[in-house]
Amino acid sequence: MYYDLNLPVAAHEVTGASQSKKKGKQSQQYVFLLTPAQVASIEARVDLLVHLGYNVIAFNQTVNRKIDPKTHADILNTLLSQLKSRSGVLFLKRLTIVLDEGSESGFGLSSANTALLDPYDIIALVPTTTATFSSACLTHSLPSPLTAHIISLQLTSPRLPFHLKQTLVRTAIKNGAVFEINYVGALGESATSSSALGVSDTGLSAKRNWWASAREVVRVTKGKGIIVSGGALAVEDYRGPRDVQNLMCLLGLAQNFAHDASAVTPKSLLMRAQTRKTYRAVLSEPNLVFPPTPHTPDLTLKSTEFSIRQAPQAPSNDRAATADLPSNIEPNNCESKKRIREGSISGNITPNPSGSAEGLPSHSTSNSSRRPQKKGKLVA
Repeated sequence: MYYDLNLPVAAHEVTGASQSKKKGKQSQQYVFLLTPAQVASIEARVDLLVHLGYNVIAFNQTVNRKIDPKTHADILNTLLSQLKSRSGVLFLKRLTIVLDEGSESGFGLSSANTALLDPYDIIALVPTTTATFSSACLTHSLPSPLTAHIISLQLTSPRLPFHLKQTLVRTAIKNGAVFEINYVGALGESATSSSALGVSDTGLSAKRNWWASAREVVRVTKGKGIIVSGGALAVEDYRGPRDVQNLMCLLGLAQNFAHDASAVTPKSLLMRAQTRKTYRAVLSEPNLVFPPTPHTPDLTLKSTEFSIRQAPQAPSNDRAATADLPSNIEPNNCESKKRIREGSISGNITPNPSGSAEGLPSHSTSNSSRRPQKKGKLVA
């Protein structure tokens, strides 16, 4: 699954006058309209992205300086209602705020404008000064209802207006923010598209600036926390995911990081972006699920006794000695067995009519007992 989180949408702005309640005062009202030609152009770009293999597309609305509740209008809701639905494709809404010197004091990311920013799935910042870059990395990347998860840089400008400090970059990545690289700058985009992205330089110099700035971003971030987006207004400037990965490898990015920049990191970004609408960036209450224990045999006393009774008995060494005895003679002690064994070897033991072997004590129930005789002699 591949992501393109920057499809620019530029609407036609119309200024109108509205009657105020107070007499003699009129307030200006800004209305953003999308012409049928603009909608058709957006449809063509979406069809091309789907054909190239992108599954998640984010429509980008750009705001300069700051968000003003009086003049701000959400044009993406109107656009999404006019686009045809496509199976297997997810449409998202993104708001990008370009921060300049006039927006250093405040650019609308306050608790008073939370309801105004809730409809957007992603919030991105484009810092142009050192103060705004520091504020975007340290303050606005922290978990809150107004968290900005994307920090986009003007890579086609003559030079970056600020130094990319590693401490600021590491803090932003640790907080969950990512740095965006738009590959349209490497293709020599037209002046109209570049101005929509807040870029003043175009042509061959813009390509040279893009390559130098993009390499600097890759060097500072060490390939981590980077996403790649299109950012093009013309259909011919879009590229497939594999071509974009090859382009990122030319910047010094490893192949696994180049793949993550267009497939893995954007997915993690969208998961973090959902935490804007939760309390303290917690998605849900975790439920602990313990795996089932494997079946173990019941080692009770009865089962142990049963297994002991059923255990086979080892063969006894006395079977060879008792095999030569008659059926009516049964040894009753170890001494008798020894005498029977010795007598069977010498052949001097003969059975008695009384049921006992000669040369052995009688197994009668009488109290009298015979005195033991020497070996090999018969008793009269």
